[in-house]
Amino acid sequence: MSNAFLKIRNLSAQLHDGTPILRAVSLNLNPGEVHGLVGESGAGKSMIGKAVLGTLPHAIKITSGEIWLDGENLLTLPTAIWRKRIGARAALIPQDPLTALNPSRRIGPQITNRLVDILGWRRADAQTRALDLLAEVHIPDPERVMRAYPHELSGGMRQRILIASAFAAEPDMIIADEPTTALDVVVQKQILHLIRDMQQRHGTALLFVTHDLGVVSKTCQSLSILYAGRVVEETDIHSFFNGPAHAYSAALLAATPKYTAPTGSLKPVPQSVIDAVQGEIAAFDRLGRGGA
Repeated sequence: MSNAFLKIRNLSAQLHDGTPILRAVSLNLNPGEVHGLVGESGAGKSMIGKAVLGTLPHAIKITSGEIWLDGENLLTLPTAIWRKRIGARAALIPQDPLTALNPSRRIGPQITNRLVDILGWRRADAQTRALDLLAEVHIPDPERVMRAYPHELSGGMRQRILIASAFAAEPDMIIADEPTTALDVVVQKQILHLIRDMQQRHGTALLFVTHDLGVVSKTCQSLSILYAGRVVEETDIHSFFNGPAHAYSAALLAATPKYTAPTGSLKPVPQSVIDAVQGEIAAFDRLGRGGA
């Protein structure tokens, strides 16, 4: 995958007390590809996205590895230059639109200010772009919405605004961090369709963070399965759903509820599989500290 737009190589991060958060993570994201980051809560999915964007919490530090963005290793750059590169090439669709939007500011400036302040757009051009994007994400009366405050809008509309904002500067890559978690089921489906439609129309690479393999099957071309901050399997969607290579991946897939069998019993991941993958992680940690 030499043409990958984003290459992460052996990326490790830990808390200041030495607790591992990411363990030698490697993955590729090709131009225009949708790649899923899948795992249970606490697996490190969101931390990978934050590491790429340079927004890891202060309590977490990167200890080793490389993050290549279009042929440039971001980890070799000063923080200010790193964020400038990312600001011009990447965007984020966050998990909770209510907390992501500033409640004291109108919607319009929250879309246009990034274009003006960071990317140097003229205010009038940014305004026109924002109105066009709000229409593109199917928001009625965009001019009224531009004047509204976040609390005056529904959760679905707020998420559509965040999607429009992410696509505003035509980024090469968007990181979608569980963008439907805070929404009801009907709106979730609409938002997923919208993100996929926008991604295809704009040709944007998408790193899609989720715990839902059903979403992955309908949205992504490839995926990485994570456990405790380590990628246990990276593969294409066809190969994964036709036979995962790792026992933990297979157990996750088997545990996914089947809509074709609504009365069937749920299958939790067997403890034996958990014990085995935890053993792999423990062995990796011992080797990382210089011992077998």
